[in-house]
Amino acid sequence: MLDLVVGGGSVLDGTGGPPRRADVGIADGRVVALGDLSATEAGSRIDATGFTVAPGFVDLHSHSDLSLLSAPDAPSKVRQGVTTEINGNCGMGPFPNPAARAAEVRSANANIDNDLAVAWDWQDLPGYAGAVERTGIALNQALLAGHMPLRVAAAGQAARPLDGAETAALIGYLEAALDDGAIGFSTGLMFPPAMFAERDELLAIGRTVARYDRLFAAHFRNYSDRMLEGVEEMLDIARATGCRMQLSHLAVAGRRNWGKVPRALELIDAARRDGLDVACDIYPYIAGSANLSQLLPEWAQAGGAPGIVERLGRPADVDRVLHDWETELFFGWDEIEVASLEPGLEETLGLTVDQVGHRWAMDGGRAAMELIRRSEDRVTMVAYGRSEEDLRAVLRHPATSIGSDGLAMTPDGPSGAGRPHPRNYGCYPRFLGRYVRDGGLVPLEEAIAMCTSRPADRAGLTDRGRIAEGAAGDLVIFDPATIHDRATFQEPALAPVGVRDVIVAGASVVRAGAVTGSRPGRVLTA
Repeated sequence: MLDLVVGGGSVLDGTGGPPRRADVGIADGRVVALGDLSATEAGSRIDATGFTVAPGFVDLHSHSDLSLLSAPDAPSKVRQGVTTEINGNCGMGPFPNPAARAAEVRSANANIDNDLAVAWDWQDLPGYAGAVERTGIALNQALLAGHMPLRVAAAGQAARPLDGAETAALIGYLEAALDDGAIGFSTGLMFPPAMFAERDELLAIGRTVARYDRLFAAHFRNYSDRMLEGVEEMLDIARATGCRMQLSHLAVAGRRNWGKVPRALELIDAARRDGLDVACDIYPYIAGSANLSQLLPEWAQAGGAPGIVERLGRPADVDRVLHDWETELFFGWDEIEVASLEPGLEETLGLTVDQVGHRWAMDGGRAAMELIRRSEDRVTMVAYGRSEEDLRAVLRHPATSIGSDGLAMTPDGPSGAGRPHPRNYGCYPRFLGRYVRDGGLVPLEEAIAMCTSRPADRAGLTDRGRIAEGAAGDLVIFDPATIHDRATFQEPALAPVGVRDVIVAGASVVRAGAVTGSRPGRVLTA
C-alpha cells in the first residue's frame, strides 16, 4: 500500500527530459512507483490533473541557517516550491562555535542572524543539527561549513593572513565539520575576517575539500570593478587543488561594469573545457542585498562589527573612507535602500541612503556610515545597479543553477522584519514565470532541471532533484500557465501564485497554496 499517490499530472522528472503523463506513488517518504497507479491502494491521493508535477526545488544558495530556528514552517520558501536548502553560504554559518569564541562567531553572522532571542546552545554541526531537529522544520537543509566561523574559531577576528598553526587549526575545524556531514565549504571573501585570507590559506582549504570530494562555494572579493579578478582567483584555486568549485551569485554591480558577466562565463567555459568541475548560480533579480558595511573599504572592515563601529566613530577614519569612496564606490547613494528595521532607525526603512542624508542634513556617504555605526553594523541594504542583459546571459548558461540567496522567513516574525529582498518570497516563481514562460529564455524542462537535479548534483545530494524510484518524496505541483511572483521591493512578503501543493518526504507542507504547519524536514548530511 502506498502512503500517497499524486495522480493525473504532467511529470517533469528534473532531468531536463520532456513531460509525461504519470502518477507518482510515495511510501515511507520515498518515490516507489511511477506510471498508472489508478488501481493501486493508497492512504491518500492528490489530483494533479491540469498541473505540472516536478521534484521539489533545491535552493543551492540559501541563508536560512538561523532563520529556520525562528521560522521553522519556512513559509517564504515552501510556498515557492522549495523543499531542500543548501545553507552556510557566503562564508557564514553557525558552526564551529567554540565557547571561548561564541560571541565573535555570532557577531560574524549578523547579516543572517535576525532573531537575537534564539539561543546558540551548540558548538558544532551535530549540536546545531540537534537544535534544528528539536524545533522541527518544514523543509530539508544541507550545510556548508562557513569560512568566517572557521577562521574565528581558529584565530578570532585576526585582520591578517593566518600563520601555520592557525591555518592548521582552521583545517582541523573544517575536517571535523566534513566528518560530521557538511556537504562542503563556503567562503565570503568580501566579509571580515575571511577577506584577509591569502592564497596559501585558500589552497589548504581547497585541498581538504577535494580530499573529501565536497563542494567549495565562493563569494568573491569583489563583484564590481574587480569581479573578473575574483572569478580568476577562484578558478586558480580549483586548478591547483582539484576541488569542485561553485561560483556564487554570478553578477556584477555598477553600470560601469555592465557586460563583464559574459566574459566571466567565457572563463568558466574555458575552465570546464580544461576539465575543471566548476559551475555558478544566480537569482533572477537585478538588485542584491547584503549588510551595508560591505561597501566599506577593506581596511575599514578589520575587526568585524566591533572594529567597524569603533572606526566609524573617529572623524579621521570617516574622512579616509570618504576619500576612498571617491574612486572605489560603484553605486550612487540613490541606488541603495535601507532594508532592515533597526531600533532607533525606524524612520529610515525603505529610504535611499541619499534620502536618509537629506533627513539628517549630511551627504550620502556620511549617512551610510552613520547607519552602520548607529545599528552596530546590523543594517542591511537593497542595492540596485545590475544589468538585465548580464542576468539573462547567466540564466541561459548550461552551468547555472538557481539559488535564491535568501532566507526562510515569516512576514509577522523577526525573520521577516523590515523590507527584505523579494527573492526571499518569489525567486522560483519569478524565474519560471517572467523568464521561462513569458520570456522564453530556456525551455520549461531545462528550467526545472536548473531548480532541481542540477543544484542537487552540485551539492552531492544523489537522492534529491529527480522524480525516480528511490528518490526522496519531495514534489511541487504548479500551474505553468499562471506561476509568477508577486513580491516586490516595496511589498516583499507577498506570496506567489501558481504553486498549489508542496510535498516533503510524502507529507504536504503546502496544500492549495496554504502552509499546513507540517514539519517533515530534516538536516541532510554527506
